Amino acid sequence: MRAIAPIAALLLAACSAVAVPSAFAQTPYAGPLFDTHLHYNQEAWDGNTGPYPPAEALARMQRNNVKAIIANSRPNAGTQTLAAARETREAGVTVVPFVRLYRNRDDYSNWFRDETIHEMVQTELARGTASGPYRGIGEFHLYESANANGPVARKLIALAERQKLAVLAHVDDVAIDLLMANAPSKGQSLRLIWAHTGIGGAPIERVQALLERYPLLMGELSYRPGLTCEGGKLCPEWRALLLKYPDRFVVGSDTWVNQRWSAYDEIMRGYRTWLGDLPPDVAQRIAWGNAAALFNLR
Repeated sequence: MRAIAPIAALLLAACSAVAVPSAFAQTPYAGPLFDTHLHYNQEAWDGNTGPYPPAEALARMQRNNVKAIIANSRPNAGTQTLAAARETREAGVTVVPFVRLYRNRDDYSNWFRDETIHEMVQTELARGTASGPYRGIGEFHLYESANANGPVARKLIALAERQKLAVLAHVDDVAIDLLMANAPSKGQSLRLIWAHTGIGGAPIERVQALLERYPLLMGELSYRPGLTCEGGKLCPEWRALLLKYPDRFVVGSDTWVNQRWSAYDEIMRGYRTWLGDLPPDVAQRIAWGNAAALFNLR
């Protein structure tokens, strides 16, 4: 019996060593989500005959506890449809509408110098939506940074700041500086949401420098290279950045193609996984609170 006792003690100690970490395992974030980068493009709904009519799109949001969305669509009829849909109200989803600059795919590479885009934006702003006035402009792309200085790009940035509209921009870090320079406040009052926080993977030091330079710049985190590591958890350097700037980041689905709609549940589970790696108050800000504060939602 004396020989068995030490063995039993060792087994008990081993079991305790295994049990302790599990007691501190991160739990996925379970609160509401604000999808700040949602497209409802023509191929998704196509006049209610596409694969994701309003009922199907809203069902995906509802089962993932997505309580609000920034809707921006090619063309803007998609956003208008979500804003007016009965299913939107039934799902309890708040639509924050943005004017997208694209009537068709050709506009992606020419909008920044096309005066008809400027006219279209003004027409849409005057029109509004069933959920209220437009709250922002974008998402727009700049495949070459210098096009941030295009004549229409300059006009729209000035318009956004003047009318207190947010801007959703898919650009690199160089274009962030150029866009901000075109704002009347030189970037101190422009509410710019940086889609993907630089999809090309701007170094984290550069991201931090831009956050420090522009007080209202926010980073949207879909497709962000280097954000997550093994098991879908945050990579250490990104976890440190989110903890340092807990009020400067938001999440989004970027349903730019129908495959993203089919993967909507998986995308939102991925966010909940790494949000669970943060203190609860920080997770809530990034998942919901930062965007809600930007648009004065409860």
